[in-house]
Amino acid sequence: MSDQLPLHIGLRDSATFSNFFPATNEQLIAELRRSSSNQGEHFIFFHGLSGTGKSHCLQAVCHAATKQQLQATYLPMREIQSMPVEFLEGLEKLDVICIDDIELIAGNRDWEIAIFNLYNRIRDNSSSLLVAANVKLDEIGISLKDLQSRLAWGLVFQLESLDDAALAKALQLRARARGMELPDDVVAYILKRSSREMNTLFLLLEKLDRESLVEQRKLTIPFVKNYL
Repeated sequence: MSDQLPLHIGLRDSATFSNFFPATNEQLIAELRRSSSNQGEHFIFFHGLSGTGKSHCLQAVCHAATKQQLQATYLPMREIQSMPVEFLEGLEKLDVICIDDIELIAGNRDWEIAIFNLYNRIRDNSSSLLVAANVKLDEIGISLKDLQSRLAWGLVFQLESLDDAALAKALQLRARARGMELPDDVVAYILKRSSREMNTLFLLLEKLDRESLVEQRKLTIPFVKNYL
């Protein structure tokens, strides 16, 4: 593997399984946890709308794998698609490889062939390859039919969006992880006046946390109202 490719590119410290609320996605999360140990199914493809937590899940896999003394890498195609495809050479020697936003390389023949070859090398090496996309498998637009078939190897899931009740629990879980108390009425107020996109909500929570620390105030509806 190229020494120029860091194993933990783009990983957020907060992207762990412990602060991800699965709601109806329990089976997918269970399989991802198993993959973080390089056990169970070696190939997983899952898709979901933007903001549902795909990147969080893949990064959580890498964090969990590292804690178990395994080698893992996270490859966000949004960041690395401009790099030479040779960066993929040797990745099959790692235990877990996570590719995010695979749809972004659709139509790029060099990348399609490189990822197709990576699938074959990983199959022979018994590593785990986890791939996420914003669209369904048959909507990605991959030109190389052999790669399209490889993406369907193993397990295929949809990462389902959270309803308001689940979003509230997800926000409160994230707040507890930050040492914050987020009352039910405050959560309801935030959801009525903010985007339902999880990344936006979590970013707002971080900002509220910082602001509450500066002002030494608890998270109440008047405080949040004033901030918003």
